[in-house]
Amino acid sequence: MARLDAEVPFGERLKTWRHTRRLSQLQLALVARVSPRHLSFIETGRAQPSREMVHLLAEHLRLPLRERNALLLAAGFAPAFERRDLGAPEMSAVRAAVSMILKNHEPFPAIAVDRRWNVVMSNSAVPLIAEGVAPELLAPPVNVYRLSLHRDGLRRRVLNFDEYARHLLGRIRHDVEVSGDVELLDLLGEVEAYPGLGAFAEVAPQRGNVVLPIRLRHETGELAFFTTITTFGTPCDVTVEELAIESFFPADHSTAERVRALGASCKF
Repeated sequence: MARLDAEVPFGERLKTWRHTRRLSQLQLALVARVSPRHLSFIETGRAQPSREMVHLLAEHLRLPLRERNALLLAAGFAPAFERRDLGAPEMSAVRAAVSMILKNHEPFPAIAVDRRWNVVMSNSAVPLIAEGVAPELLAPPVNVYRLSLHRDGLRRRVLNFDEYARHLLGRIRHDVEVSGDVELLDLLGEVEAYPGLGAFAEVAPQRGNVVLPIRLRHETGELAFFTTITTFGTPCDVTVEELAIESFFPADHSTAERVRALGASCKF
């Protein structure tokens, strides 16, 4: 996806998103119920869209709230969606919901992340995952991709690193395309430049697996986890839409028993 900095004009910004969503002018015009000629004029700057038209096009392009605000600004309108700090009083119900999920998931690790996968909240079991990571990678804001892919991060403990790294790189590339986030694009460039993160040879999924686990070396033996991602279903705030919770679940019985024993003895 082309880089969408703040100064990119409306028509170019709209055209980039249309290409990203793999839609022709005619296809977008049909679903949005506007004339292809008018849409062409909007993209070339010969026509100025109304506020209602910006909302209509953004809706049919399935744009995130942050980018809908950017489109409105580029068209000369005020943003429509607020972006509150997670610590704001109005976000108390959101914080409580996230805290409940994180706490109830113990003794297994769980984290809440923002759109760039910086950790904003976590539960008491996360040190089990982050054990042995270089201190500089644990300085706030802790970033999941740096933590996982840097040679001084989890990489030293991940037994199936090539397989899992391929999954993470695919996920961040997808997030860049979906969100158009410039800083996430910069993060992708950073992690792709890490030594040893070139083209990975294709590896067939291990027979019998239904999900891809991350397999970690631990003093008690191998720990295997798969993860789920939880998001808010009806966000009206940019911060809420971009908030996600990644929960780690044991991929086998031995991991479950080992982690429960470690939790009972308060070793993380």
